[in-house]
Amino acid sequence: MEIVDAHHHVWRTRDMPWLSGPMVPRIFGPYEPIKRDYLVDEYIADATSGGITQSVYVQANWPLDRVLAEVRWLAELNERTGWPTAVVGSADLFSPDAVDVLKQQSTLPVVRGTRLQLHWHEREEFRFASAPNRMNDPVLRRNIASLEELGWVFELQVFPGQMADAAELVAAVPDVTFVLVHAGMLTDLAPATVREWRDGMARLAQLPNVVVKLTGQGTFVHRVDREFIAFVAAETLGWFGPDRAMFGTNFPVEKLWTSMPPLVAAWRDAVAHLPEAGQAAILAGTARRVYAL
Repeated sequence: MEIVDAHHHVWRTRDMPWLSGPMVPRIFGPYEPIKRDYLVDEYIADATSGGITQSVYVQANWPLDRVLAEVRWLAELNERTGWPTAVVGSADLFSPDAVDVLKQQSTLPVVRGTRLQLHWHEREEFRFASAPNRMNDPVLRRNIASLEELGWVFELQVFPGQMADAAELVAAVPDVTFVLVHAGMLTDLAPATVREWRDGMARLAQLPNVVVKLTGQGTFVHRVDREFIAFVAAETLGWFGPDRAMFGTNFPVEKLWTSMPPLVAAWRDAVAHLPEAGQAAILAGTARRVYAL
């Protein structure tokens, strides 16, 4: 059965201050082993070792004044190597000029969407956005609405405590597909944490323009935890179903604690009880449809 990696990165440290400069707190913990260039040839070797045949690159936080350079670099990689198959870029969506940036990026056929990370958490090292409710900003909403004309997706990265606001945003832009990153970012299995996550995920699943990525489940536990992965997969698929869910590796972040084959195997095992058509959707079909691969 073929596999599409719906979420990965490649990078050059010189383009990314958070990698080339002093260590700064990140949600995935200490990252010295990946504080280096991770280029397409290494990614291809990692991906093919796990049976992956296509991939979607998701922006890796280049400076917002260089996001056009980011997607141009990736388009060149695609022309030279065939990888990544598609690209999700970024832009300062709080700027009134963002639509102009998005339209410039849209001249590159490889680009399929955009992401601006909106996640905020009580723990400072888990935060990216400056406040939990930035999704209510009218400029952001107008810029996300402009994705309909481009036929692009918006990659939605939020914590469970933000999902009520996220649901309002998604409902306000019904003709844009939202891709929920890392299955809603469940940080642990404490009862209160799981309850808040379940409530938020159920709310988002009611909106037909949301699909979900089964990615990033090592982010907070810093290992391939097969029981945790199986729990997240079962719960998430109960709300969204295979046709609204897709697998991704989050490499090279997950490379901090695993190689590709064990990670792929853990997710394959987590969905092995499903009919073959459901497995095929999660591992490849949904991503191919959503990203027009």
